[in-house]
Amino acid sequence: MNFFGRLGNLISGFFSMFIGGMEESNPAAVYEAAINERLKKHKELKKAISGIVYLRNKTQNELEESLKELEEIEYQLEAALESGEDELAVMLIERQDALQAAIQQQEADLMKVSEQAEESKKALQQFQAEIEKLRREKEEMLAKVETAEARIKIQESLDGLSLDADVQALDNVRASINKKVAEADVNSEMANASLDNKLAKLKEKGASLKAQRKLEELKKKRAGVSAPQTEAQKKLEALKKAKEAQAADNKTI
Repeated sequence: MNFFGRLGNLISGFFSMFIGGMEESNPAAVYEAAINERLKKHKELKKAISGIVYLRNKTQNELEESLKELEEIEYQLEAALESGEDELAVMLIERQDALQAAIQQQEADLMKVSEQAEESKKALQQFQAEIEKLRREKEEMLAKVETAEARIKIQESLDGLSLDADVQALDNVRASINKKVAEADVNSEMANASLDNKLAKLKEKGASLKAQRKLEELKKKRAGVSAPQTEAQKKLEALKKAKEAQAADNKTI
């Protein structure tokens, strides 16, 4: 190996040791950099998914318009038959057939793009969960580092003390901690038995009873017989419900 090759290896090794030393001395910065990189990718993924969601919404709107038009044609065809307008009825039937074929294609397209949108949203949620997991790992690992450093400092400070003094100090600390834990337990038990806590439980039970009664009232109101719907009206209503559910899902992202 020539001189310049050896020099390059030496410099490369030096920087590798330098960077490795910086990472070990500042783990918080390493975790933060990794989290920021994942946040950047999360933003890019979310932007890509928005295009799929836009296409799904566009297809939904087109299907909705087609269903509305089909509904109008059904009424117009019925009126043409009643008035004996056979020529107009034939035109409406042709338009109805073409529109039904278009609706079938739109429904197939919507199902496909909706599946893609749902899969993409699940992937985005999983990626978000990985980011949260890394954040928790950061806190746990940094806590371990602090604990280890504290233990080292304590050990160094106790090296010059006698064993009896060390044991006595630890016993005092343990007794003090156990007393505080017992005091906290007493306060917690007293709080659970307090009138405020009982009142809060009664409020929760009352709210549940109120919701149950409201549900019974709604069921009674919906017990009446509704007017028959056309096939297009049924599909239009189902599509509106799907859009409302998708809007609720999008708020969670």
